[in-house]
Amino acid sequence: MAKKEKLKKELGLFDVFSISTGAMFSSGFFLLPGLASQYTGPSVFIGYLVAGLLILPAMFSIAEISTALPRSGGAYFFLDRSLGPLIGTIGGLGTYLALVFKTAFAIVGIGAYAAFFWEVPVKTIAIAATFFFMGLNLIGAKKTSRLQNFFVIFLLVVLGTFLVEGLYRIFFTEGIDKPGVNSHFEPFFTHGFEGLITTAGFVFVSYLGLTKIASVAEEIKNPERNIPLGMLLSLVVTATIYVLGVFVMVSLINPAEFAEDLAPAASAAEHLFKWLPGDLGTYLMIGAAMAAFASTGNAGLLSSSRYPFAMGRDKLFPPMFSKVGKSGSPISSILLTTALVITFILVFSEEGIAKLASTFNLIIFMLINFAVIVFRKSSIESYDPGFKSPFYPGMQVVGIFISLVLIVYMGWMSILFSGLIVFLAVVWYNYYARGKVKREGAIFHWFALLGKHQHVELENEFMTILKEKGLRQGDPFDATIINSKIINTQPGQDFDGLVEQVADSLSRQMDLDKAVLIKEFQTLSAIDSALLIPEISIQYARYDGIAEPTLHIVLANPGVAKPVEKGDIQSVDHIRVFFFLVNPAKEIRLQLRMLSRLMNIVERDDFVESMIAQSNEREIKEYLLHNERFITVRLLKDTTQADMIGKQLKDIKFPADVLVAIVERDGRSFAPHGFTVLQENDVLTIIGEPRSIKQMFDFYMGTA
Repeated sequence: MAKKEKLKKELGLFDVFSISTGAMFSSGFFLLPGLASQYTGPSVFIGYLVAGLLILPAMFSIAEISTALPRSGGAYFFLDRSLGPLIGTIGGLGTYLALVFKTAFAIVGIGAYAAFFWEVPVKTIAIAATFFFMGLNLIGAKKTSRLQNFFVIFLLVVLGTFLVEGLYRIFFTEGIDKPGVNSHFEPFFTHGFEGLITTAGFVFVSYLGLTKIASVAEEIKNPERNIPLGMLLSLVVTATIYVLGVFVMVSLINPAEFAEDLAPAASAAEHLFKWLPGDLGTYLMIGAAMAAFASTGNAGLLSSSRYPFAMGRDKLFPPMFSKVGKSGSPISSILLTTALVITFILVFSEEGIAKLASTFNLIIFMLINFAVIVFRKSSIESYDPGFKSPFYPGMQVVGIFISLVLIVYMGWMSILFSGLIVFLAVVWYNYYARGKVKREGAIFHWFALLGKHQHVELENEFMTILKEKGLRQGDPFDATIINSKIINTQPGQDFDGLVEQVADSLSRQMDLDKAVLIKEFQTLSAIDSALLIPEISIQYARYDGIAEPTLHIVLANPGVAKPVEKGDIQSVDHIRVFFFLVNPAKEIRLQLRMLSRLMNIVERDDFVESMIAQSNEREIKEYLLHNERFITVRLLKDTTQADMIGKQLKDIKFPADVLVAIVERDGRSFAPHGFTVLQENDVLTIIGEPRSIKQMFDFYMGTA
């Protein structure tokens, strides 16, 4: 992928939490509770709890795909790669417009609440806020997330105080009746079970921001941990505040007034915060509402702008949208999104459009749940999620059913609106994108009858994503390099003879069948085209019954001629460095991660020349391990490390997360054990966690 198309990985766990949480707190807490109570009465807070449970299947499905394919575009990218570019265009364009509508609606909310303080037209403030968020997004996602973090922290502090004060007043003072005798709670279900489900569907939009983090997945550090954990934390915190906060509102506000109240949180605050002077408590709640709408607008502009970027990168939008600026942000995409937000603010009635747009989100959730099934059934080995949805496939089937039920409760106007978006997306795909796109989705890898349409590049793309994600914690790559065997070939060595030689060595070392290894090394697979680097060959085999990967490295100077077949064309590659990797047969994805890590190493500048130039086995392995996870220490007199000379390794105190992996002595390298006595001039290769390695570097290398 071209450098200009890459986004910076700047977002951590709290950024994920704040973007997801900030995208939910706006209308859900500050506008909808009173309106939703018309359908079910005082049990409205139970409706919020039910809605939070109903979004779980979509959350788990999005978390799984996001950890496997952390790419900008969220729903668009998932649907394109699973169900094909036509469905991807429908999902991408529809979700993008829905997000833009909701972003516009949230930013108008800023203007509405700001009108409490200033005599300024609502839409004027909204447009000014849009330009402000645009500027932040142009600077970069990290700058945007910092403001988002501030909004969310302020919100959580104010709403947390609101909950504590409200629950204390309800349960521990005489001023307010407890729920058991409070007439506000009678009758509890005004329209029975149907009313509760209708309420859950109505407030379901309050949780839709939870899944928007997927659209910035490419910019998240350690996505396999931070995406699912951040989303889960966000859901727990948000659902708790929704349920308890709406419960407090029901307890404090007269039911007839509550059902028509468009600012129920501010109304409830008037009954609380008596210990604050004047109307400061109410103003604090209004300030929290403005922060909520601002965080939703900011997160919406951030996430929605990634859709044109991703679709431009895939040739479904004009290529100008795939370019990023010096700050690492997709400038054209942000400018387009800003223009649309301002247009919608000026032209449309946002509240009705937001409800219609939510219906399309339900359709997207239904398709994403199906996409998880497609990816799992496709047998694409490089689909390697760091988080897997629990209770598969039942969770996904339930999620599809939930979406269908809630769509019905949204009404015919919402369904017709979604149909219009689908129609526009199909027209756009057929008249603009169809001739530019040469791929199909993973669904063609699932159904054998569609096999002729399988898109080989899909597996290569997933392999590229694996390379960018890197190893998973616990993957034995460093240990495999340390324990690898280095072989130097003789001039005139042929490829078949080399494969037989390596297979013979491995079979004797691991007690394996030599013939099986030879066959595995010479078998082509779908990912081979992703492993092509000039003068380098990576051969790999899978074998039942072995516990861990094993690697042989072959240095061939001046080189070995390796026959290559590409369709009807036969040629010869000149190979100077070979890697032969044997992996447990059941650990397919571990093998792919190991291969991906190897690819990251061999793509270094001048890799082949550097490998050939290393003078001994230790230097070769150190070069392959070269990163922040190792240091080399030579034991010399009159240095800090001189204290280790003459001691057994087990008697030397190292940090718990480091290991002396290699000792070089008199030109010979070996793996030490606890009783190894260290000698002067020994060279120790120490591996471990980056923080501990840095501490050891600072301690030893300053005087080495």
